[in-house]
Amino acid sequence: MTFPDTFLWGTATAAHQVEGGNTASDFWAMEHAPGSLFAEPSGDACDHYRLFRDDLALLAGLGFTAYRFSIEWARVEPEDGVFSRAAIAHYRDVLAACHEFGLTPMVTLHHFTSPRWLMRYGGWEYAGTPERFAAYCRAVLAELGDSVPYVCTINEANIGPLLRGMLGISGDGAPVGIDLGGQDWRRPAAEALATTPDKLNPFLFTFSDAGIAVVKQAHMAAREAIRAVSPASQVGITLSLQDFQPLPGATEIADRMWAEQFEEYLPALQGDDFLGVQNYCRARIGTEGILPQPADAELTQAGYEYYPQALEPVLRRAATAGLPLFVTENGIATADDDRRVAFIETALDGVGRALADGVDIRGYFYWSALDNFEWMLGYTPRFGLIAVDRETQRRTPKNSAYHLGAVAGRHRRIRS
Repeated sequence: MTFPDTFLWGTATAAHQVEGGNTASDFWAMEHAPGSLFAEPSGDACDHYRLFRDDLALLAGLGFTAYRFSIEWARVEPEDGVFSRAAIAHYRDVLAACHEFGLTPMVTLHHFTSPRWLMRYGGWEYAGTPERFAAYCRAVLAELGDSVPYVCTINEANIGPLLRGMLGISGDGAPVGIDLGGQDWRRPAAEALATTPDKLNPFLFTFSDAGIAVVKQAHMAAREAIRAVSPASQVGITLSLQDFQPLPGATEIADRMWAEQFEEYLPALQGDDFLGVQNYCRARIGTEGILPQPADAELTQAGYEYYPQALEPVLRRAATAGLPLFVTENGIATADDDRRVAFIETALDGVGRALADGVDIRGYFYWSALDNFEWMLGYTPRFGLIAVDRETQRRTPKNSAYHLGAVAGRHRRIRS
């Protein structure tokens, strides 16, 4: 395989999943609510807020050339309109460390979690959220933009229609903040967030058409705010995209699903500099929608099928957006690191073939750098290239970390 000279070889994390102690966020309250949907709370996570320099030095030493991470809105703006100088200074230090260790930073400004105070207004159903999100983005990039070559406004902006399709929820008929697991967890979570259950609309659980529209508007408003204060920063968004594989008679259904999760976002992407593509698996489509996993399928710890071949066709279809592409997430949750190595090799083979055919792909970021907090699933799924001892926070690179780092190093040597 031949990769462009400027191709970025990276790995990725998200603030809430690795930093620890994100007490000002909506997810912290939901994790601790009685009857919580979360298997366990995030707690100290990987203590990356304190150990980031060690982690970045380790990644650079392994051979990586880029690092995608998120800035936590809840830390930067813990109360509406009140910005933390200390939090901004912390992320300035993270960016400085990236540059010191030769890692090109890609910053994500919203990765699922939001400030607690946003829920009092109605969260991601609130018409004022785009304005408030843009104000936060403007404040961050005004301070840090000189160190941010790439910025993703929102991670997996299409997660609403994606989950809606998987759960069989009608966008027109979905109530505000659709209930998952009944009210047993929503009421105490809403109380902890000083709001009411009807206003408890966190990003991941907002499936309505109104909420999806708010997300699109937030991206566009953020893009304009960033351009105003940091015109040199390239701005994009990331979308979670599946390889929809229709069975006979289901092509129209599969095409409709692709349209909902990709094509309907294209108007909001007009003016972006790049698109982040995130893929983990395929989805087999029958005449009634998404089908169960094949009976003989190898499943990952996250419960979906082992299918690294999905990345290539997704990249080819995403290229119709007319934007340069980054693979901003691709990975596998498994205790068998040999399967992780095989997953990466197969996925990169697909990236190489797409590149050879002229698809403009600028980089590959494996998810994730560390074994981290995987949302409702807690710490059981192991996506990381680097193992983390939850008692001591000791880091141990896996063979897959050395393997992917060596791939990156080999292509750098070929170019030189």
